[in-house]
Amino acid sequence: MIERLDISGVHMNVGDDLKKYVAKKIGRLDRFIPKVWRGSVRVEVKLKESKAKDKNERTCEVILRLPQETLTVKETTINIYAAVDIAETKLHHQLKRYKELHASPRLHRRLLSKFKHRPA
Repeated sequence: MIERLDISGVHMNVGDDLKKYVAKKIGRLDRFIPKVWRGSVRVEVKLKESKAKDKNERTCEVILRLPQETLTVKETTINIYAAVDIAETKLHHQLKRYKELHASPRLHRRLLSKFKHRPA
């Protein structure tokens, strides 16, 4: 689980159930962060509700601060739980790309040598 997880609500009351749900969904993303960087990761989750009369929208914005980059995802839907789910999926894909860019090349070479086809 990600240790530094800040959940805040704008124009809405964030209950315990919603906080637990967000912590469970977003907290699982630490599996995709290299172990060396897990201690310095910080996540801010902002849950917003629109105050317009004709619109009934909720927004989930997740800001993930990593050592070399900041990843941001923003999703707007009618249901706040669906917004959290979609934001988590988007962030998962961004973390995969981040890990590919910043991973150790030695690990990549070591994995390639294991799976390299050797003639019989």
